[in-house]
Amino acid sequence: VQLQASGGGLVQPGGSLRLSCRVSGGLSLDYYAFGWFRQAPGKEREWVSCINSRKNFGHNYLADSVKDRFTISRDDGETTGYLQMDRLKTEDTAIYYCVADKGLCRSSNNYDYWGQGTQVTVSS
Repeated sequence: VQLQASGGGLVQPGGSLRLSCRVSGGLSLDYYAFGWFRQAPGKEREWVSCINSRKNFGHNYLADSVKDRFTISRDDGETTGYLQMDRLKTEDTAIYYCVADKGLCRSSNNYDYWGQGTQVTVSS
């Protein structure tokens, strides 16, 4: 199983980015919770967002720090997940990691599978 994150880059404050995470190796997001973590320089890894599998009703969750600015989703083919990030702030600068797990969404970092990370830099 592999998770491949992409879509990071440099953006000005107030701008938008859309991160993608393609899953392969037989994993379907129809049966796995999918989410995102981030880690800023010198800080601990932080949970950002998660969406439960469709079999677990697909509820999605967002950290308070990104609520009303970020949106998590996945495609109908269940092989790619996304994180739409709007009204970005300098404090959103971090490496973003996508994750997947057979269980339910949670903010702890003990997910089954991790992607390699994509850098997001918010700066003027």
